[in-house]
Amino acid sequence: MYRGGIIVKTPEQVEQMAVAGAIQARCLRMLRSKCRPGVTTAELDEAAARFIASQDAEPSFLGYRGFPKSICASPNSMVVHGIPGPYELRRGDEISLDIGVTKDGWVADAAITVPVGPIDPEAERLLATTREALEAGVGEARPGNHLGDVSAAIQRTVEAAGLSIIRSLVGHGIGRAMHEDPQIPNFGEPGHGARLEPGMVLAIEPMVNAGGPGVRVGDDNWAVYSEDGSLAAHFEFTVAVTDDGPRILTPWHED
Repeated sequence: MYRGGIIVKTPEQVEQMAVAGAIQARCLRMLRSKCRPGVTTAELDEAAARFIASQDAEPSFLGYRGFPKSICASPNSMVVHGIPGPYELRRGDEISLDIGVTKDGWVADAAITVPVGPIDPEAERLLATTREALEAGVGEARPGNHLGDVSAAIQRTVEAAGLSIIRSLVGHGIGRAMHEDPQIPNFGEPGHGARLEPGMVLAIEPMVNAGGPGVRVGDDNWAVYSEDGSLAAHFEFTVAVTDDGPRILTPWHED
């Protein structure tokens, strides 16, 4: 069923997405525990691929628009879309881990940014604020609200902390496809945009720079970096709008 171009899922379909989301969340928690100095991003990718296969699921990112790996691993000033490889994590790094899981044709997508050992207090503040912004956006994903309410809540949280929303990267709808309508900017005006209703499923994902909001694409045409070299952070949930309020389908926060 469509509402203004947005695919509305049935309760049964949301439950199927929750199965994919549970696998995705377990995978993220597993990878978080492996983020230690000396571990390479390729090793993280291999661990994720093994885990997802063990759950009779598929890595959604592998082959998507030609992406060559199962996860995105983006350290420090790299915001998103990092291709795993020989980079070794170092004490004081922070790294965004973004994973998509497809189970029985349904996709779940989420991300966390993980500190590698103790990190600088400003980096801690960046991570804490970005996660808080995600939680603020999720809190607005309820029937009768608008997409702009989600976006505005994220923007308020980030800018109140003196940090910068990356305006050229957005969240998205999700379902049988990785990216569905609508696009979900991380800035906006309350009361604007599509009205939310039960069955809409959204990948909400604030992407934040410690410096200015600009970004650049790396030489591999995948990795996105902060333009000024400042640290970046990225947190994401797949969230279903329900009659009872927002339901997080990728509960990596539950330990």
